[in-house]
Amino acid sequence: MTRFDPCRRRVCRRCFDRWNLKTPMLAGSSGLRRKSALLLFFWIFASGCHSRQSDPKPSIEFTQLPPAGQGNPDVLNTIEGRVTGARSGQRIVLFARSGVWWVQPLAEQPFTVIQADSTWKNSTHPGNAYAALLVDPEYSPPLTVNDLPQTGGAVRAVATVEGPMLAQPAHKTLHFSGYEWEIRETVGNPQGSRNSYNPANAWVDKRGLLHLRIAKNGIGWSSAEVDLSRSLGYGSYRFVVYDISHLEPAVVLNLSTWDDLRPYREMDIEISRWGEPTGKNAQYVVQPYYIPANVVRFMAPTGPLAYSFVWEPGQVSFTTIRGSGPRSKSDVVAAHVFTSGIPSPGRESVRMNLYAFDNKRSPLHHEVEVIIEKFEYLP
Repeated sequence: MTRFDPCRRRVCRRCFDRWNLKTPMLAGSSGLRRKSALLLFFWIFASGCHSRQSDPKPSIEFTQLPPAGQGNPDVLNTIEGRVTGARSGQRIVLFARSGVWWVQPLAEQPFTVIQADSTWKNSTHPGNAYAALLVDPEYSPPLTVNDLPQTGGAVRAVATVEGPMLAQPAHKTLHFSGYEWEIRETVGNPQGSRNSYNPANAWVDKRGLLHLRIAKNGIGWSSAEVDLSRSLGYGSYRFVVYDISHLEPAVVLNLSTWDDLRPYREMDIEISRWGEPTGKNAQYVVQPYYIPANVVRFMAPTGPLAYSFVWEPGQVSFTTIRGSGPRSKSDVVAAHVFTSGIPSPGRESVRMNLYAFDNKRSPLHHEVEVIIEKFEYLP
């Protein structure tokens, strides 16, 4: 079969002869006329080849990136970039990752305009990773996604940055029970309750005890959270906590593992009544909590208590005992073993979080403080 291969700029002799004989412009024409037609012939196919080669896939690059940070609805940073190969009507959609990917800068303003010089600029809330998508006009961005869309359809190009490519903010830290902990400073949204965090609400006293506090500020309450600066993986985790019987119903003390990336690898010991004045005041959870079998509630009594869990492949065993020393059967307050949905280790870290749960019927009325005597880990 005869054919012309424009990318190699070659035409087979048989095809050329056939085209030459059947083209009225060339048949029986003068030499000058034939030469002009031949030049036109090769220019057309060379132009086709050139247009194919000069139409590269579109791409996105970042020219200014914000530092990595914990998700914070009150903070906006500048992010900029450039697009190659964008077409008329196409736009940029930005995402920042904080647990899941959140469209930026706002759900009602999800598009970033590409300027005439192919650059773009907008704002984004902090995240531990950032992404930019080049999309067609018909693309409708979601508020959040677990995984970014792949190139295809209305998504023409995707660029992401994370880890060492991002400047890491300096965290305030404290040392407790032989470990370094990062003190949270940014706004959080635990259990759907918006909380601000103040580093002054977490400290270690001269006896080596960790204090976490919810304090009154000008606009409401500020909470406390510390996060272990490294991952520990499978093993035994133990927290010795002083008396929690003074906690108001809206107070939550959360002792957990947490991974900011999906899957969350979250397993919780939560001491709270969630704003209800009566009922059990503690629970064990393997997330997601909305699966009934993943939550076991119990009553934590007065006095110091040791909360622990042993994390193994396919199993996590929770236990709460009175006091902080050796235990007997009479000391056991609660115990439960979960065998379904158990996460495997990843980048999770230990988190201790004291915050106010938003319950309109029973809001927080007073400042509160919790003392944690020690944290222990055994592989």
